[in-house]
Amino acid sequence: MAINLSEQAPDFTLFNSEKTPVQLASFKGNKNVLLLFFPMAFTGTCTVELCSIRDDIARYNDANAQVLGISVDSVFTLEKYKEEQQYNFPLLSDFNKEVSAAYDCIYESFTGMNMKGVSKRAAFVIDKEGIIRYKEVLENAGDIPNFSAVISILDSLK
Repeated sequence: MAINLSEQAPDFTLFNSEKTPVQLASFKGNKNVLLLFFPMAFTGTCTVELCSIRDDIARYNDANAQVLGISVDSVFTLEKYKEEQQYNFPLLSDFNKEVSAAYDCIYESFTGMNMKGVSKRAAFVIDKEGIIRYKEVLENAGDIPNFSAVISILDSLK
């Protein structure tokens, strides 16, 4: 089931790398949210993407946006990944693949190794009312979302 712009974002609760539950609805009325689905921790493109967010976090903070990184990795893997890369935003474990499926961004088969149920690289901007204002789901895991467009949308929501 595809989700579309101007629709209510599916709510979820996932555990972060500190093993604390994070609920999307908890940001409603307070912050815009940038959801970044990524295939796998410790891989090249994912690290480049998330490090670019880390290094530009002030830009997202200025736009009143909470960045949330989501992958199907375990909380234990994400804890080590966050520590090694010094990420300054939460990484959430969608280990059961339910949120990736709800956002229609999951590979049936990933890479030549036929890995099933890995998150596609995707970016969603959700406004303070919980409405999806930007959606980019990438089929090619080597591509990175258009962060200029993301920032432009976030700036328009100030």
